[in-house]
Amino acid sequence: MLSNYLPILIFIVVGALVGGGAMLAGAVLSTRRPDAEKDSPYECGFVAFESARVKFDVRYYLVAILFILFDLEIAFLFPWAVVLPDLGVYGFWAMFVFLSVLVVGFIYEWKKGALEWE
Repeated sequence: MLSNYLPILIFIVVGALVGGGAMLAGAVLSTRRPDAEKDSPYECGFVAFESARVKFDVRYYLVAILFILFDLEIAFLFPWAVVLPDLGVYGFWAMFVFLSVLVVGFIYEWKKGALEWE
């Protein structure tokens, strides 16, 4: 039973060693010369116009949440498509209901203007 997880453990250990080795090499081999020009805020070659603590419009967060929602919908579709022959008709109609609810929500958001960007 635990032998099934051995490749995953090896993958995690090798990943941690490669990441840690790269960070260690960077810390040992790099030179740290602080400079006011290097440490200054950079925005497309210009001095920053205003503070970085500016409040964003709530629509920005709404679009981000909608993107995550529909991205997760696609993430559910791939495993479902793989096991669809095993699920049969019940699995098909369960996913149909799931997608119908999401489509109704998408149409509602569209009608309310949540996807409009000015």
